[in-house]
Amino acid sequence: MALLTTGKPFINALEKEGTLGVYAPLEGGYEGRYQRRLRAAGYTVIHMTARGLGDLGAYLTQIHGVRPPHLGKKTIGNEAAVGQVYYIPPIATYGLTTLPPKSKGLVFWLLEGYVLSSAEKEYLIALVQQEPRLKFVLELGGEREFKWQPLTASLIAA
Repeated sequence: MALLTTGKPFINALEKEGTLGVYAPLEGGYEGRYQRRLRAAGYTVIHMTARGLGDLGAYLTQIHGVRPPHLGKKTIGNEAAVGQVYYIPPIATYGLTTLPPKSKGLVFWLLEGYVLSSAEKEYLIALVQQEPRLKFVLELGGEREFKWQPLTASLIAA
């Protein structure tokens, strides 16, 4: 059996670019290995899906309101009939303030990154340039082997 990859080229590419588009085999397994190597290198990894994020700027960097599904129960009175709005902190800004002291940064591993528009991908690239401790890995599709490229290269191809 071949030795498992150390992940150093992947980590170096992520540190250099800040945002990567990855293509992984559909049977899975590689994502977890690379996330484990990121954690071992000193990064905090947040694993989430890109579907349903809405406005990326608000979700990542501003306090924003969400309405949970009402499940058939509606409020009565002066409020909206679709439920109360709950305000949650921005996940990226809050995550950066709560990083452990020796952490290198915060990595968002976004599943289904292909649903994001070109403008949203450009926003992520600009956000990484503003805050260098923030990194993004977007899963853009499936391949026979795990490979990655800078997110800017995937924008040119699109």
